Amino acid sequence: MERFDPEQALRAIEQHRVTHSLMVPTMFVRMLKLPAAQRERWDVSSLRTVVHAAAPCPMEIKRAMIDWWGPILSEFYSSSELIGATFITTPEWLAHPGSVGRPMLGVPHIVGPDGAELPTGATGQVWFEGGRPFSYLHDPAKTSAAFDARGWATVGDVGHLDEDGYLYLTDRTAFTIIFGGVNIYPQEAENLLVEHPAVLDAAVFGVPHPEMGEQVQAVVQPVDWTTAGPDLAAELDAHCRSRLAAYKCPRSIDFARELPRSETGKLHKRALQEEYRSRR
Repeated sequence: MERFDPEQALRAIEQHRVTHSLMVPTMFVRMLKLPAAQRERWDVSSLRTVVHAAAPCPMEIKRAMIDWWGPILSEFYSSSELIGATFITTPEWLAHPGSVGRPMLGVPHIVGPDGAELPTGATGQVWFEGGRPFSYLHDPAKTSAAFDARGWATVGDVGHLDEDGYLYLTDRTAFTIIFGGVNIYPQEAENLLVEHPAVLDAAVFGVPHPEMGEQVQAVVQPVDWTTAGPDLAAELDAHCRSRLAAYKCPRSIDFARELPRSETGKLHKRALQEEYRSRR
């Protein structure tokens, strides 16, 4: 397929008896949000392995895909810089829900703001030891900042390791919202919003606040554009507050017909954030 379309993808799986596929979580969301009759009319029993990557997958979305397609989902986490990589199968994920797996390249370390390695379970910046060397084109300062004195490298992700060595990602340091001195990781609210049946896509990011430094802003792409408005915003606010602390929830929810995503499913959140900051 030159472009992804949820029902056409299901049609192609049935027609060509597809056995293996590489997908991104946005594709899962699009397929799950199809009306049940459209989704269930296609035979996907030929699938043996579906690997997903490129973006975080909300836990409830992944559970729904496993319920639908069976224990055939595997996930890998890495970066263009290839400082390290992890991998996880469905049985492993069910035992360690939310994890992106154990390392298959490099050794992950969780590091605090002072550069010291943090204990198991503590959240901090993810660094890898033993990955491949790299440099950013014409940017020696950025290259230098990606490495520490130990030779470990980072791309700015935040997460933790469990006692079995499985890695869990929280967000990226670049998107951390600092609200009155408290760190907020917008991925939590994004995942909750996408899990709501009326939401097709969501972006959560920080915008300036005159007193608190930053506040949480959400932009939502509804499944049905005609539902966009104050009533849906109130429903989504209540949905977030039922699962998250109030300070982590969006202070404002706007609607868009489509969010800026690349052909590979990556959300261009920085562009949205810059657009909103330019309005203030």
